[in-house]
Amino acid sequence: MRVPGSGGLRRPGPWVVAGPALAVVLAVAGAVALTRTGHDPAPAAAGPPRTTVEVSAGRCGRGWDDPVPGVQVFDLHNTSGAAAEVYLEDPAGHAVYGEVEDIGPGTTRPLTVRLGKGAYAFRCVPEDADAVMGPTVRLDRGRGGPAAAPVTQHDLIPPALDYQKWVAGGLERAVRLAGELGDAVGRGDLAGARTAWLPAHLQYERLGAAYDAFGDADAQINGTDAGLPGGVHDPAFTGFHRIEYGLWHGESARTLRAPAAALAHALTALRDTWAQARMDPAQLGLRAHEILENTVQFELTGRTDYGSGSNLATARANLDGTRAVLARLRPLLTGRYAGLPGLDRGMDRAQALFDGLRDGDRWTAPARLSRTQRERADAALGDLVERLASVATLCDPRRTA
Repeated sequence: MRVPGSGGLRRPGPWVVAGPALAVVLAVAGAVALTRTGHDPAPAAAGPPRTTVEVSAGRCGRGWDDPVPGVQVFDLHNTSGAAAEVYLEDPAGHAVYGEVEDIGPGTTRPLTVRLGKGAYAFRCVPEDADAVMGPTVRLDRGRGGPAAAPVTQHDLIPPALDYQKWVAGGLERAVRLAGELGDAVGRGDLAGARTAWLPAHLQYERLGAAYDAFGDADAQINGTDAGLPGGVHDPAFTGFHRIEYGLWHGESARTLRAPAAALAHALTALRDTWAQARMDPAQLGLRAHEILENTVQFELTGRTDYGSGSNLATARANLDGTRAVLARLRPLLTGRYAGLPGLDRGMDRAQALFDGLRDGDRWTAPARLSRTQRERADAALGDLVERLASVATLCDPRRTA
């Protein structure tokens, strides 16, 4: 994520919750969505039934004695001396209906779910202690909300390893394409360098879910001038965007040879050390969401355009990058995410839309979009960002013991 003032490409690590609660609640069409709560809401004058449920090792789930179907609000009160997370789940199959994380000692946090016919139990997971299952509560009527079997850290290791191998191949291609860019600059062929710049940059952008494992190399390769005292003329402004600025602002080949050589060196070093890198499997689902979240923030707005007008080409490459992550996560999402077919259709619609915004190797710049085109692009990616939030939630590994 490009954060103003960072001096480069700085994308977020794990979600930082704006308060101590993170609840998975019902969403339209059977999807799962995230709710962040920074404080306890004021009591409503009217609304769903509210039940206070105890969170502790000895009395997990106590207090829920009069179950009724429909939308419920459970006020989860942690009476223990340690922070805990709580799941409402099917005690037999362990499918999760809702969760709240990081409930501090003495703190109460709400969980909203829809209950129907079936069996339910709260699982309390204290910090540094074994999980505890509360009593089972049964309902004999009503239609419940969505539930999903929990994904564990172990489940995510194979897709993460497969994705890491795919990234290795992508880095190999990025090194080759950056070499072609450097060769054009070296022989003084600026027209050829402008032609070579885009494929090299897009190849790197397709590797979007790996940026956290790239470390400082990411800023060297794909950083911006944000936060640099000298702006685009600052010596710390390097990588693809430094070369882009020079190529589209009349700089000579002589001034661009050093940035092009530095880019090729940084990419080569990243490729050569990638085999020793270790991606965090727990972050793979989150990265699938963040790729297009960043696209909406930085590419559709044109904030990272240094002259080439290629932000929509980058957005299209980010769609490819998102597909690469989803392909590895699909075995885990199938059967867990009822909205997966809708997500696939949304990806296809967005791809067709962005493919229509190019003429050969020339792409429409965001500033030149018509109002209708902009609204369609915003809507297509906004819809995907919302759907991919459910992917991030479902692929967030959970403790089961």
